[in-house]
Amino acid sequence: MTSYSQTPDDLTIHPRDLAFSRETHHGRWWLGGDPVGTAFYNALSATFPHGERFFMDSVKRYRDIGSPTLQAQITAFVTQEAMHTREHLFFNKQAADHGYDMAAMEARTKTRLDYARTRRGIDQLGATVALEHFTAILAHALLADPRHMEGAPAEAKAMWRWHAIEEIEHKAVAYDTFITATRSMSGLRRWLLRSSVMVLATGLLMSTVGSNIADSFKTDGINRPASWLRLMKFMLVRPGMLRQVFGSYLAYFRPGFHPWSHDDRGLVTKAEQELSRHYEVGVVA
Repeated sequence: MTSYSQTPDDLTIHPRDLAFSRETHHGRWWLGGDPVGTAFYNALSATFPHGERFFMDSVKRYRDIGSPTLQAQITAFVTQEAMHTREHLFFNKQAADHGYDMAAMEARTKTRLDYARTRRGIDQLGATVALEHFTAILAHALLADPRHMEGAPAEAKAMWRWHAIEEIEHKAVAYDTFITATRSMSGLRRWLLRSSVMVLATGLLMSTVGSNIADSFKTDGINRPASWLRLMKFMLVRPGMLRQVFGSYLAYFRPGFHPWSHDDRGLVTKAEQELSRHYEVGVVA
């Protein structure tokens, strides 16, 4: 392990240049015919194009102060995030073809992140650290429990699992960059900064995704209490992603937390082996 982090010394971040659904088109309610589950993943996907650009810019701002190892990881992180942006733009276009106003959802994310861009660079990096923790724990849940993609077409399922693999793989890059950038701070001040920003980032993410889901429900003509109750059951009971990630979310507030305190590379290896059975997993140098 390096002196500034708990990231394993033998970790390699592999940008895998894959393209999905170019020859196929997923249906309107692509997640097993469920408009509620579909609305959640579409709403989340709508946040990625502008969100991942924000992540890339936040981390690149501090690239030059990192060690050679961290600089190389930042380069791989940026490459992975750029390809995630490309694939989610295509995924969102397919959703838009079914009548969902994905452009409005993407614009909502941009408006909120444009405000975040007015803050200090270190605050933007802190927001990236917080949101990258979200993506990592959601990715772990998605790979660990096959029910999350139950009923999805093969290409959509593969895209989300590919994205999850790489989110876990680079889950500490922003965090280690943050630790490096705040090395002159006391441990207490650094903890207060990352914890307070996580609270704000949680509100930002939940409100944005929730508003996107409401847009989808309106488009489908199901924006009524019963649909929101079904959504709560989907998120908290079966498959219950929020229930599954709640403990990992709280772990972020623990003094001494590090993303690699939980080494889940075995899950990544298994998922990549499954992906390789159907796709030629080309690694970008």
